[in-house]
Amino acid sequence: MSALATLRPRALRAARGIKPLRTTLPAVRYLQTDADKSEPIGELPSSSSEPFQVRLHADSFHSYRCDTPSTEVDITKDELIGMYQKMVQMRRMEQAADALYKQKLIRGFCHLAIGQEAVAVGMESAIDHEDRVITSYRCHTLAVMRGGTIKGVIAELMGRVDGMSFGKGGSMHIFTPSFFGGNGIVGAQVPVGAGIALAQKYLKKKTVTFAMYGDGASNQGQVFEAFNMAKLWNLPCVFTCENNKYGMGTSAERSSQNTSFFTRGDQIPGIQVNAMDILAVRKACEFAKEWTTSGKGPLVMELVTYRYGGHSMSDPGTTYRTREEVQQMRSEKDPIAGLKRYILDWGVTDEASLKAIDKAAKEEVDLAVEDAKKSAHPDVKEFWTDIYYKGTEPPFMRGREKEEVHFYNK
Repeated sequence: MSALATLRPRALRAARGIKPLRTTLPAVRYLQTDADKSEPIGELPSSSSEPFQVRLHADSFHSYRCDTPSTEVDITKDELIGMYQKMVQMRRMEQAADALYKQKLIRGFCHLAIGQEAVAVGMESAIDHEDRVITSYRCHTLAVMRGGTIKGVIAELMGRVDGMSFGKGGSMHIFTPSFFGGNGIVGAQVPVGAGIALAQKYLKKKTVTFAMYGDGASNQGQVFEAFNMAKLWNLPCVFTCENNKYGMGTSAERSSQNTSFFTRGDQIPGIQVNAMDILAVRKACEFAKEWTTSGKGPLVMELVTYRYGGHSMSDPGTTYRTREEVQQMRSEKDPIAGLKRYILDWGVTDEASLKAIDKAAKEEVDLAVEDAKKSAHPDVKEFWTDIYYKGTEPPFMRGREKEEVHFYNK
């Protein structure tokens, strides 16, 4: 073995005279810090359910071929506390999944969204159960927001029958009646999302589909094909690029000649959003729903966010970015800490109340984990169920003709 072969990747590049990988940290714009946080307009009401207005930072949004969303958000104290509670729960759930994977109780692929909690929680606060969401494999938080449970997600990751897909789908395939996955093929969910939006238009429902994909999937041909068809038919689809700055182990700047993903729709208007501020996400999703359901056609929305961990559990996440970059994002731009500052600075509630929420979230997730562990693994007969939509099954399935046993009808 040569001396070069024993060097770590960074040292190997240096030995060969290759320039260090570029950090994306200077390019991570529009992310919340103490210097650019939002502020309430006037005094807060005494009632916890009475709406008040917040003015977001001027850099919260950027637009392409359309007006920029208003920077004024209507919110209540109860909603702020509810969003904080949900974000804390989602982080605890993902941290529990991390620990279970390291204990080998979760196998296979597992993609966590630690650092990106404002995306799922902020989006859900702006839409209703009639709207539809479809995403890629980083789907656990969205599954819970769209009608699932923490236990259901954890059990599914562990391959247990109490899982949301009965232990047969795992991390990348979790569904609810209003959430179409969790899809494992990069970018493939985007044309499916356009199809869901076509169904919504066909049924004349004033609802919207958020078809989510990552910056790493943004160069897929099928994404642009879906853009084209959606614009031709003016579908109520929000093509949502969840830009966490890295596609697997490659920074957006190294893989894409145009990293302003909200401008990628050609004739389709777009907006870019500071997705580390949950109030900005909420406002942007309200704007996107109003735009698409009013007959204006599709919209491209780029949510600029950041993942603290690697692409998946098999990726340490430190070979293509520095630990200092990750630490700076955690300490200065964390979405949960940002919302906590709002709540405390505006006098919505006190530190003790937030600590009680943190404690309750930990207890809830710990209980869900223990309950999931008690769940059984699915019986082999379960693998013959859910192949077809109920009521559409053929009389026999290939390879099962001789047995003439139809478990899926039981």
